Amino acid sequence: MSPLAPSGVLDRLPAVGLDELVGTAELLTRVDRKYLLPAADLEILLSGTGPGTRVLEIDGRRRFGYRSVYFDTPELSSYHATARRRRQRFKIRTRSYLDSDLHVLEVKTRGARGLTVKQRLPYAGDGRTLDGADRDRVSALLADLGLHLDADALAPVLTTRYQRTTLLLPSGTSRLTVDTGLVWSLAGPGGASTATERAVVETKSGRGADEVDRLLWSLGRRPSAISKYGTGLAALRPELPANRWRPVLRRHLSLTPPGSDLT
Repeated sequence: MSPLAPSGVLDRLPAVGLDELVGTAELLTRVDRKYLLPAADLEILLSGTGPGTRVLEIDGRRRFGYRSVYFDTPELSSYHATARRRRQRFKIRTRSYLDSDLHVLEVKTRGARGLTVKQRLPYAGDGRTLDGADRDRVSALLADLGLHLDADALAPVLTTRYQRTTLLLPSGTSRLTVDTGLVWSLAGPGGASTATERAVVETKSGRGADEVDRLLWSLGRRPSAISKYGTGLAALRPELPANRWRPVLRRHLSLTPPGSDLT
């Protein structure tokens, strides 16, 4: 499968460095909105972000390979909490920045007023495993939030791979990420995989809708209930409850059949 390439518009935008991006719009507590876009809409979106938009550039690159490994209990506590829209929900993952061989451990929870809260914990692994100290840190963090989890039972469940481009919007406090070439794979040797040719576009702001949200709405695009973990696992394990993601899977995602050649 050939990944959807970002528009050449990106090549004409001025650059922003990582330190400035993090310093002005790290947004670990934020409002997220995700959209699934075909190539034609992606071109319009990137052309209409307005003057002052800048694209993250590191060592001359503007597209970066990402891998995330999601960890869950044998009962899939994280998955079911999100699928059933429980107020207290969480995700535990490692994220690997493949171009720089950097790996981080992240815990995402829901804060007040539906805000996404992402916390990064000390991590020295390879992005595929959790050791005893990692599990202790995850357990302590969740316990502080009133979530009690047997962290020793956590195991890798799903892996995602994609290419990401990040834009800093003219306001200077909002970001836009464009993920392409998304592939989901069940954890373990020979785990089934599936992929989509749609771009996953996400707006991230510390407040309400920004200029990109309003542009997308003017195109008739509305946020989609897509979770890379939840949607991917629902696609690959159809026996799981997935009412929350079935409309996305049915209407918006044209997926390659599990087991297809995704190279």
